[in-house]
Amino acid sequence: MTPQDPSMHLTVEETARNLAVFAVDRTDLKTILESLPPESSVNRVTLEYELGILKILAVGWGISFFMPVSDKNKPILSDAFWQMIQEFSQNISTLTETTTGQPIDYFKILKERLDTYVQQMHKTADNTMDPSAVMGPAFAKTCGHPEDPVAMLTGSKMFALTLGGVKEYLAAVRIKPVKLN
Repeated sequence: MTPQDPSMHLTVEETARNLAVFAVDRTDLKTILESLPPESSVNRVTLEYELGILKILAVGWGISFFMPVSDKNKPILSDAFWQMIQEFSQNISTLTETTTGQPIDYFKILKERLDTYVQQMHKTADNTMDPSAVMGPAFAKTCGHPEDPVAMLTGSKMFALTLGGVKEYLAAVRIKPVKLN
């Protein structure tokens, strides 16, 4: 299909839903985990949990990064995406509290991780052009293994693959203009 194909003309809501589904889909996450060397000392449960968070954040970042500032759909799409992620987060929080008896706020955790990654981006020298080179070490640190190359590469890979997926998707679809009243 080409971007001119009418079936690829989506509403902002449809586009946000597709991106949110992509953000929480764990297929590529499982593939990355299966490719890890068995002798890696990184806790795979922690790695999987943090990869899921990183993927969600990377999709949000991709929307901001790959849509032109002049696109009137950009803020609406971003808001719709984050509202869907907030609903997903509420479901995760409720399920976790029901099964463990411990209250958690998954959306708050997402915001905290986002703050951590943004701080790391600001701390990094301006000559680092590849954000995945920053995200890998920051990811490894959140996993509790700041010096582990496997954790660094895994985070960099998830970030780069996710951004690539968002870029490709946004290039393939045409979002119907929002009619403002």
